[in-house]
Amino acid sequence: MKKLPHPLRRAALPLTLSCAFAPVFAQTTAAADLPDTVVTATRSAQPLADVLADVTLIDRAQIEVSGAVNIADLLQRQAGLELSRNGGPGTTTSLFMRGAENRFTAVYIDGIRVDTQATGGAPWEAIALGQVERVEIVRGPAAAVYGSDAIAGVVQIFTRKGEGPFMPYVGVGVGSHRTGKLEAGFSGSNGAVDYSLGLERDTSRGFNSRQNSNPDDDGYRQTALSGRLGWQINKAHRLDLTGTHTDMKSQYDGFTAGLNDLSDNRLATLGATWSAQWTANYSTRLSVSESQHRYETSPSSYLSKTTLRNVLLQNEWRQGGHRVTAALERREDKLLNDPIGQGRHQNAIALGYGYGSGPHTVQVNLRHDRDSEFGGQTTGGVAYGYGFAPGWRVTGAVGTAFRVPTLYQRFSDYGNPDLVPEKSRNVELGVHWAQGASRFGVTAYRNRVTNLITFGAAGPCGSVYGCYENTGRAILRGVTLSGAHKLGGVNLRGSLDLQDPRDAATGNLLARRAKRILKLGADTRVADWTLGAEVQASSRRYDNAANTTVLGGYGLVNLYASTTLAREWTLLARIDNLGDKNYQVASGYNTPGRTFYLGLRWTPKF
Repeated sequence: MKKLPHPLRRAALPLTLSCAFAPVFAQTTAAADLPDTVVTATRSAQPLADVLADVTLIDRAQIEVSGAVNIADLLQRQAGLELSRNGGPGTTTSLFMRGAENRFTAVYIDGIRVDTQATGGAPWEAIALGQVERVEIVRGPAAAVYGSDAIAGVVQIFTRKGEGPFMPYVGVGVGSHRTGKLEAGFSGSNGAVDYSLGLERDTSRGFNSRQNSNPDDDGYRQTALSGRLGWQINKAHRLDLTGTHTDMKSQYDGFTAGLNDLSDNRLATLGATWSAQWTANYSTRLSVSESQHRYETSPSSYLSKTTLRNVLLQNEWRQGGHRVTAALERREDKLLNDPIGQGRHQNAIALGYGYGSGPHTVQVNLRHDRDSEFGGQTTGGVAYGYGFAPGWRVTGAVGTAFRVPTLYQRFSDYGNPDLVPEKSRNVELGVHWAQGASRFGVTAYRNRVTNLITFGAAGPCGSVYGCYENTGRAILRGVTLSGAHKLGGVNLRGSLDLQDPRDAATGNLLARRAKRILKLGADTRVADWTLGAEVQASSRRYDNAANTTVLGGYGLVNLYASTTLAREWTLLARIDNLGDKNYQVASGYNTPGRTFYLGLRWTPKF
């Protein structure tokens, strides 16, 4: 029997949401509590106050109270991000940033590019949270810095770095649907050497995600390992080694009722970085990395393997308020997906200039990529910020971006070798205010995408199911409002997205994307307890491009509490979907209803 096309197979996998949703953190902590530098916006360290991009930082404390199994559960609570999932943490997951396709967000783990050369985009379901220390989200096109794929933005995930004396930890958790969690690890530093190692194990019986087609529970089992080793050779030179490995096995409901469908989703990253500070003003960073993603299903046989290799040499010069960067980069992509055995590469040169003095901040980037299949692609970005009053700043930015077709989109049975890169042009304006623990921001954007690759009718390829085509155009526009304020002893935070992601040819809304998304949160201290509440509300969406299948709007309320039981013990409790709301983020797939989670963590201090 001929197997179904990959895009249809992926759309048919199930949906078991995690027993504990991530909290509504969108830069929710006070500015003083956030890391004072970010690196993702320009690939070099910048003070947060100088960053012109729309950036969100998520720290370890926020991750620990989230109860999330993987990164997608955490990110969906951030401004400008939506989640669509055909099942639970182990099933097909898409994350839409500012209404853009899942494949339009570039994702990195410790600077290592993560992607799949099948349908495209990061395999979110295969990224665990056990050793994640910090997440940086940059909204807006960043191809002038990162090359192909960063049409909507960039998400960079940083694993733990050892600091201070040796510190082990052990954590356990239990929740609804027989969910269990066990994690253990250690970190620290000893003179010039720092280290970190962690192991995480998550299991769940799951629930029946499709009662009408396959009445059985769909569970998952995830094992994740990560490690990091750093050596400060001397004052000027440092070497870092990082590695992660995640194996997510999950059940899903396929096309045949009664069949126990299983998926095995594996993601591994490995990277080495040498950093040199030649003078007070001039530094160099050389990194070599590889990521591998393997996706397999049974008993319906399907296997896809993506390998990405990357070499980056970045030079940076700083003088006063000036910062100049120059980078050379090579990326190699390879896909094994029977009968495909294809590869390609891109060589790039990227230049950047930043300036900050008084009320003025400027950032200019230019990059040229030479693709082995599509030739030269040039992208650029210009951003400017002006502080017009104490605490106030207005920003503006324009940028271009592109994404080359995946190897599967070109060479599979459903592929089209004549596909060309998708391209975009973005304009955005923002006004921001910050004073102490309070902040407010509003950003308006318009991103026009051309040569959009869609899965259309049969014709350009030999498949009777349909073919990939460059037939689409999209306009992604919207306004994001976000803020935080401390009122007495209560920390308030929230975001509102008013977006209009549409197919420019038909005028229809893009599938599974809402026009209005509200996220609110509050937390406070009562005696020795931290108590918090979260609200997420989404307007109705359509499950298909024709806008004929409606996904109803929904509102969720989550509660959480944490306390230190003793000097070394921390307790976390969560209730998610308090009102037991029945809703769907993909048509035909159930969500878990009200769920509970209880976790205990031991961190001895020596």
